[in-house]
Amino acid sequence: MAAAAWILALGCGSDEPRDLPAVVEAAAPPEALPEARTRRDARGVEQVRVPAGEFRMGTDGTPPVEAPAWARGELESELPAHEVAITRAFWIDRTEVSVAQFEAFLADGGTKKRELWSEAGWKWLAEQDPASLPKRLEGEKPEHPRTGITWYEADAYARWRGGRLPTEAEWEWAARGPDSRIFPWGDAWEPERAHVVGLVGPQPVGTLPAGASWVGALDMAGNAMEWVADWLDVGYHAKSPREDPPGPKTGKKKVEKGGWWGGPPFAARAAYRHFEDPPEYRDHHIGVRVASDG
Repeated sequence: MAAAAWILALGCGSDEPRDLPAVVEAAAPPEALPEARTRRDARGVEQVRVPAGEFRMGTDGTPPVEAPAWARGELESELPAHEVAITRAFWIDRTEVSVAQFEAFLADGGTKKRELWSEAGWKWLAEQDPASLPKRLEGEKPEHPRTGITWYEADAYARWRGGRLPTEAEWEWAARGPDSRIFPWGDAWEPERAHVVGLVGPQPVGTLPAGASWVGALDMAGNAMEWVADWLDVGYHAKSPREDPPGPKTGKKKVEKGGWWGGPPFAARAAYRHFEDPPEYRDHHIGVRVASDG
């Protein structure tokens, strides 16, 4: 792995925001879009097709430059690099879920529909003040990523969409592709392709098309981190199955992927696993992206 790929340069690019995907109030049959390998799902949210395939997941050894002291635990959790096969194609949201898209879930009574929530999530929900959900953030706009949500809320929203949270392996495959890129666009850090490095607050979803992954997914290296389905086990990479690893069956903390607007380039790598937060945690840097089968 080239040492240049690990350089933690500073800076950020800015392009004009792209049109946001539409949100509909009622579910409808998924609609294919004119662009190849894209569609709108039953709730009108744009998704990209991720084919089946194989890649190298995780990190190969210690990077040529020393990882920041705060990140050494994260780096350890990425070891070892290992071959993974995703045996079934799936769809994944082109961008992070926006504030407006999540509001449609709330407007449809998503917090009152028991069938959308896991047992633990429903128990957590019963202890909350409905007026406090989701956590409202200063300066948020409809086109911003919906952050400030717990894993439980992200999971229920995904079910409302007729989808689910991606596994960590699926998320990383959608970001890295068969070349196992370090960043979604390639192996070299290019600051203009990701919204990171201590910037104040998120930007509209899909603002940086130059940072697209190999399947056309955006914002997979910054803007907001994203909850995935997996429980955290630091040693899971060493023992996970080669085909469609589902993640540990139990745990206390959930994995987050994708870097965030206030983080460093180190955390924007596709292999990065943020593992400090339990499923009831909610903060201004964590959002969600939905996967769908079929």
